[in-house]
Amino acid sequence: MAITFTDANFESEVLQNDQLSVVDFWAPWCGPCIGVGKTLDILAQEYDGKVKIGKLNVADNPEVSLTYGVTNMPCVLFIKNGQVVDKYVGAAPKNVYEKKIQEHIQ
Repeated sequence: MAITFTDANFESEVLQNDQLSVVDFWAPWCGPCIGVGKTLDILAQEYDGKVKIGKLNVADNPEVSLTYGVTNMPCVLFIKNGQVVDKYVGAAPKNVYEKKIQEHIQ
């Protein structure tokens, strides 16, 4: 299951983390976000201990969303060593996210 990221824990959970972090910016009213969330839950199980995968509800956590300029959802950021290394906006099949994880996990 994916982790819940918030404005309060984002720095410690994502920015200060050595591992690749995959952050799903979503909202409860966004239909495509629900599908992406389910896909990322599966990837979170498959990459447990290797990649930190989590979700950030933009409605409840506006600070991080504003910091990263997230205006369209779903939006998935790939962050490593405190820097955004990749981004995907919109819904995609599992293999798209998995390919991006593989590109940046090393």
